[in-house]
Amino acid sequence: MRIIADDKIPFLRGVMEPYADIAYLPGAAISADDVRDADVLFTRTRTHCDASLLAGSRVRLIVTATIGFDHIDTDYCRRAGIRWVNAPGCNAASVRQYIAATLVTIVRQRGLRLTDTTLGVIGVGHVGRGVADAAQALGMRVLLNDPPREEREGSDAFTSLDELLRQSDIITCHTPLTADGPYPTRHLADARFFDRMRRGAAFINSSRGPVVDSAALREAVQSGRLAAFILDTWEGEPDIDRTLLRNALIATPHIAGYSADGKANGTAVCVRTCSQMFGIDALADWFPPTLPAPPMPTDFALDAIGRTDEDVFYEAVTHTYPIEADSARLKTSPETFERQRGDYWIRREFPCFRLCLTGASRRAEEGLRRLGFRVD
Repeated sequence: MRIIADDKIPFLRGVMEPYADIAYLPGAAISADDVRDADVLFTRTRTHCDASLLAGSRVRLIVTATIGFDHIDTDYCRRAGIRWVNAPGCNAASVRQYIAATLVTIVRQRGLRLTDTTLGVIGVGHVGRGVADAAQALGMRVLLNDPPREEREGSDAFTSLDELLRQSDIITCHTPLTADGPYPTRHLADARFFDRMRRGAAFINSSRGPVVDSAALREAVQSGRLAAFILDTWEGEPDIDRTLLRNALIATPHIAGYSADGKANGTAVCVRTCSQMFGIDALADWFPPTLPAPPMPTDFALDAIGRTDEDVFYEAVTHTYPIEADSARLKTSPETFERQRGDYWIRREFPCFRLCLTGASRRAEEGLRRLGFRVD
């Protein structure tokens, strides 16, 4: 068996080598010549898996170590008899941590109270559900919009897009990228979308870049309709809009789902799927045996006496993930967008951290536990 793997998929080296001939290549540079004699392709989002790459190859399986799969031409794969698999939910907890960090930052910078703030979540799959749970742990009111789920499950738990845009103080997008069907999401956030938002609201996109019409977002910012916006995913990345970059409250290089924990989950899907298809029993339940430690202490203390719940949540969440440092790096050198993604630091999720908490309110303590902290 021959495998071609994106060289930025972590924890993979040495795992498949006893069972396969595996080559590691930069994802954006993988070519038709590279895959012609391959049986399996392990990808991330930078490899466009379509006829121009796959025609004439012997590829039988594509596994992407990502939730999204818009880089895979699924119609072509079906016609060509190529099985493809993505990793739904693999980095949902990582994006949950990212959004929690953006929420506490927005609230702190704007002098808001979490319990007085409404979050609108557009797209309520694995990631959106996790984001909604994090916001509720912080004490926020949450509105949910997901037309496909509403069709299947009824409208009781969901809010129309118009009503969500009207009521929400902060809106966050977690949809897949689709260009057709009953609910296309390409340029979902267009001029009409921003016009319907509550004036002075904030907007977050960490789904797919083209979900947002960049020109419409620029106009919404220039008109003063938006008070703040956060972008992790961008149209045309890695060649990103410099005006949006300058004006963003937080700007990051498509790394919301890049915790070490989330990456490990994605790699495990690659290894397990391949092993099950090709009968490698020893790897059927594989997971990295250890994950690296983050650069900050995993045991830390927080004295909450005399401090607001907003202060407590901000300090705890940003101890685990100093998101403003990621933003400063991208704003300083946007030309290194891909390098910042490929060489991303070791970020660990909330359950990795033990917090010795003194003098906090019951709400703050319970909220931190619900986020995933181990609280003493």
